Amino acid sequence: MLEDRLVVEVVNATRGTSVARQVRVARSFWARGRGLMFAHGMPDGSGLVIDPCSSIHMFFMRFPLDVIYLNKDDRVVRIQQNIRPWRIGPVHTSGARYVIELPIGSIERSRTAVGDIMSFTQPTE
Repeated sequence: MLEDRLVVEVVNATRGTSVARQVRVARSFWARGRGLMFAHGMPDGSGLVIDPCSSIHMFFMRFPLDVIYLNKDDRVVRIQQNIRPWRIGPVHTSGARYVIELPIGSIERSRTAVGDIMSFTQPTE
């Protein structure tokens, strides 16, 4: 489970790969509601955890995303790659507790798949 930190590093513990080094955590009502809407981009190695969350939309987005859906045990229950702006994700992902929004290509680079376990640590410099 995520600890209460502002920025975390996400590692795919199952595969031993880095998913993202600088991931902001959005837990407040306003931070979760805004998400990445209106942002101009997302650099490689960054991301956003939205907790709690079991569905997303891409309204008011300016760039595509990769999205990882995780359950309460930090296990991947769904992945979506290259979701384009102005699209709607699944209305509800069964078992999902939170999501990680990432730049496109992040899922492929980290070889993340459904069933993998994610770990969250303080970012390394």
